[in-house]
Amino acid sequence: MNTNTFPTKGNLIAAKSSLALAKQGYGLMDRKRNILIRELMGLIDQAKDIQKEIDTTFTSAYDALMKATIELGLDFIKDIAGSVDVDNGVKIKTRSVMGTEIPLVQYEKQPLDLVYAYYTTRESLDVAREKFLKVKELTVRLSMVENAAYRLASNIKKTQKRANALKNITIPRYEALSKGISNSLEEKEREEFTRLKVIKERANKK
Repeated sequence: MNTNTFPTKGNLIAAKSSLALAKQGYGLMDRKRNILIRELMGLIDQAKDIQKEIDTTFTSAYDALMKATIELGLDFIKDIAGSVDVDNGVKIKTRSVMGTEIPLVQYEKQPLDLVYAYYTTRESLDVAREKFLKVKELTVRLSMVENAAYRLASNIKKTQKRANALKNITIPRYEALSKGISNSLEEKEREEFTRLKVIKERANKK
């Protein structure tokens, strides 16, 4: 609605209706933002915990791999690594959080077919294999959480921008418009009352 709208009762009703809608919209944006922020904080905590677990697991996996390399030789380890099949156990779906589509990664642990005989290796290789499998699972989880956090943060920024526009621009504009129209109508009523009073006084003098 134009701020130069002609002051009529119909336009006053329209201005107040627009003001009510703007306030309702701000309330919804504010609620959405708060929900998204709570969700984001939870994801950040998850990411920190997963990262700590990855660091610990990777350190022990690396130590086991170094021990296996010393015991079996680097060439043997490379041959074993090169013969491992590609893991197709990662499935990606999505879930919605207040209109934000975030990834929901499902990891189905694949049965690991040994590409070597137990009698040709050492226990350190088995330990390294299990540790790195754990690192992979944790990395999949971390990628899901971090991607979801990024999308939520982006939506929070957009929601905050819209809420600020409603709070600082749209709502004050309709408040001022409603007040201006009300003041103009009241002034017209006073002028009309005064005019009628003068006419009545003149009529009584005749």
